[in-house]
Amino acid sequence: MNYYVGLSLAASSGMDSGVAVMDEDNNLILVDKLYTMNDVMFFFDNFPSLKYSKICISLVWDRTMLNGKWRILGKPYQLVSTNPLIPNREGWTHRYSTRGCEYFKSLTERGIEINRFELYLTRQSLHLNSCYKERSPADCKFLQQTLKNEWQIDLPSNMMPMSQLEAIVGAILAKENTEHPDNIKILSHFREFNVIDVIHKTKMISV
Repeated sequence: MNYYVGLSLAASSGMDSGVAVMDEDNNLILVDKLYTMNDVMFFFDNFPSLKYSKICISLVWDRTMLNGKWRILGKPYQLVSTNPLIPNREGWTHRYSTRGCEYFKSLTERGIEINRFELYLTRQSLHLNSCYKERSPADCKFLQQTLKNEWQIDLPSNMMPMSQLEAIVGAILAKENTEHPDNIKILSHFREFNVIDVIHKTKMISV
C-alpha cells in the first residue's frame, strides 16, 4: 500500500510546520505539527512506511525578502539582475528559502519520491482558495470545511491548525500525482526538485 505524505514547511522554527499522512483509501493516518528541522528529520527517519510513501513538500517563502530594503530598492522599474544600483547581496531577492533542501535530497538518494509544490497555486488549482485573508481564522475554517464537505475527508468539527490543513493539501497532490500523472504539470524546478501542480481538478475522493 502506498502512503501519501504532505509537508507544509514553515520559514523558520518559530512557526509550526504541518505534516499529514494519507493512505490509498483517503483515510488520514496522521496529522501533526513540527517546528525545527530536527523534528522534520526525526519524523521521516522514524516513519516505518517511508519507502512506500510519495511525498509533497511546500516551497518555503524566504522571509528575509519582505523587509524595508526590498520595498525601497524595488521601486525603480528595472530588472534587479540588470540594475547595478541594486546588488543582490546574500540573496535577499530570492523568493524561496532553501530550508531543508539538503536533507530532502538525501531522502531522494535513498529512493524516496519527493516533489515540491507552491501552496497557494495548488489551493487555487484544487478549488480550495477562499476570499478571506490568507491564513486568517476565516480562511482556516473555509479550508477545513471545504476539505471535509467537498473532498469527503474525515476531519474533526473543531478548528484545526492551518499548517496541518495545508499539509493535507500536499497529501492530496501527492495522491493525484501517483494515480493521475497525466493531470500533473511541472511548473518549475527548485534545487533539483520538480515543482508540480494539477492541470485541472478531478474527483479523486469518492463520495
